[in-house]
Amino acid sequence: MTDTIETLRAQMEAAAAAMDFETASRLRDRITLLRGGAEPDAAQAADTAGLTRQQPGAMGLGTSRQRVEPPAGWTPPAKPDLMVKRKR
Repeated sequence: MTDTIETLRAQMEAAAAAMDFETASRLRDRITLLRGGAEPDAAQAADTAGLTRQQPGAMGLGTSRQRVEPPAGWTPPAKPDLMVKRKR
């Protein structure tokens, strides 16, 4: 398995040097699958086009939490006026 990963790594570096980044990214994903324990045949047949990677700058604590986005057209409510006394 090690020579397979090394062979794929050499092919990936050659593709990147030739500015064929799509091929290089597919090879990178196959290497990742192999390192994760996938069988070589399954790693070659896997479709990795839909995988998303962690964005730069999103590292650290709490990065596994989803980012909440308000619905379109939503505006936050007005903040309360702290100088007004409320009736009890």
